[in-house]
Amino acid sequence: MTTTYKSDLLRTLGERGYIHQVTDATALDALASTAVVPGYIGFDPTAPSLHVGHLVSIMMLRQLQRAGHKPIVVMGGGTGKIGDPSFKDEARKLLTVDTIADNIASIRRVFERFLTFGDGTTDAIMVDNADWLDKLEYIPFLRDIGQHFSVNRMLSFDSVKMRLDREQSLSFLEFNYMILQAYDFLELSRRAGCRLQMGGSDQWGNIVNGVELARRVDGTHVFGLTTPLLTNADGTKMGKTVGGAVWLNEDQLAAYDYWQFWRNTQDADVPSRLRLFTDLPLDEIARLEALGGSEINEAKKVLANAATALCRGVEASEGAAETARRLFEEGAAGGNLPRLTVEGGSIALVDALVGIGFAASKGEARRKIAEGAVRVGDVALSDDKAEVTVAGEVKISLGKKKHGVLTQA
Repeated sequence: MTTTYKSDLLRTLGERGYIHQVTDATALDALASTAVVPGYIGFDPTAPSLHVGHLVSIMMLRQLQRAGHKPIVVMGGGTGKIGDPSFKDEARKLLTVDTIADNIASIRRVFERFLTFGDGTTDAIMVDNADWLDKLEYIPFLRDIGQHFSVNRMLSFDSVKMRLDREQSLSFLEFNYMILQAYDFLELSRRAGCRLQMGGSDQWGNIVNGVELARRVDGTHVFGLTTPLLTNADGTKMGKTVGGAVWLNEDQLAAYDYWQFWRNTQDADVPSRLRLFTDLPLDEIARLEALGGSEINEAKKVLANAATALCRGVEASEGAAETARRLFEEGAAGGNLPRLTVEGGSIALVDALVGIGFAASKGEARRKIAEGAVRVGDVALSDDKAEVTVAGEVKISLGKKKHGVLTQA
C-alpha cells in the first residue's frame, strides 16, 4: 500500500500511480528517506523528438527531482545504434552516428523544460551511453560481463519470446541489447553513484538484469522500478492517434495540436492523466475527478493547460487555450494553429491538406474530402479537384478537432 512508504519519493510515485513493480521496495524506501538517490531512465534517440509515450518516464524523473533526488537522463547514443527489440515486430532501421547526434541535441530541449540541469547535488545530468559502450572491447566484455547472463533466461523474456513465437527474425545484434542495457546500469553505478533505474513495464526484464549484474560484479545494491502499461479507457495504447505520434518538440507538432490531444482525453482517463502528467496537488485532482456530466470538460481544459505548460511553456499553453476558445466559441481563426503559406493566391485542396499536415498523401486527402470531413471556412467541400482561393487568411478544418490556417504569401 502506498500509505506504508516513508520516503517522499515512493509515497509520491505510489499516490500518483507511477508504480507497477519494484525490486526491493523496503530497502529503496529506506534509502530514499535518508539519502539523495540518483536515478536514471534511458531513451534511445531514434527520432528528433520523443512523443507522449515517453512522457510517463519523463514525469517520473521530474517527480524524482521534486522529491529531492538526482535525475540522470541517459541518451542511447550507443544502444541507439542497435535498437531495443522489446515487443517490436521487426528490427529498427539502423541510424548513422550523425543522425543520432542530431536527434540527441533536439531531444535535450524537451528535457530542459521538465528538469533543472546543473552541477548541484539534485540537479539533473544528461549522459550518452556511447561514452562507454563505444570503447568496449569484444573479448574482454564477453569474458567479464557475458559470463553473468544465461541464454536460457534471456530466451524466456516476453520481449524475446514474442518475436520467436511469431517466427520473426531476432538478430544477434538485437539480442545483445539487453546485455548492454544491464551494463549501462553497472557503469552508471560506478560513474555517478546511480542506485535506481526506472522504466516502463516492458523493461522489467532488462532492469532486473542490470540490478543483478551490479550485485554480481561489484556487490552493489541497486534498485529497479517500473510503471504500469498505460492504456486508454477503451483499451487502446495511450498516445496512438489517427494523425500519428503526438510529438513533444514544438517543431514536430504545433502547441495547439498538443493542447487538443489532452483536451480530447476520454472522460474516464481524466483523473489518471491529471495525476501522471501534471503537478497539480492531489486534493485539487480529487475535486476535478468528482466533476460530472458536462463539467468534466472543465477538468479536461485544466489537464490540457497544465500538461501543455509543462512541455511547451505557459505562454504556449495560454495561446493554445485562447485559440481553442475563439475557434469553438467565436468561430474565428486563431493565431496558434498550424499554418501554410500559399503562393499565387490559390492552392489545390488536396495539396492544402497534405501541406498543412492533415493528410499524409494526396490519396488520403481525397478520401477525407470524399468522406465530407473537410471544410474551408465554414463550408464543407466534397470535390477533390477543388481549388482554394486564399486572400489574407482562410481557416481549413478536418473533422471537428483539426484546424489550421492558409495564409496568402
